[in-house]
Amino acid sequence: MKLVIYYFAALRELLARSQEQIDLPAPGACVRDLAQHLTRLHPELAPHLGSVRFAVNETFVDAAAPLASGDVVALIPPVTGG
Repeated sequence: MKLVIYYFAALRELLARSQEQIDLPAPGACVRDLAQHLTRLHPELAPHLGSVRFAVNETFVDAAAPLASGDVVALIPPVTGG
């Protein structure tokens, strides 16, 4: 299934990209499966994914949320400011 992934804030800086298209080779996959796949593609994400919020098609979801081909997934890390 083809997905568009958007990276925000520190994740964008970590990966030096704001988005990418991936092919998730798991029909019937959920956000948890995507997180595991992204960890294989980008091992440097692993320590950050525990605190990242996932949004699918502009709606925040939990790890069990199903994915469909064509979905747009945003990874949003916690933001601090001052």
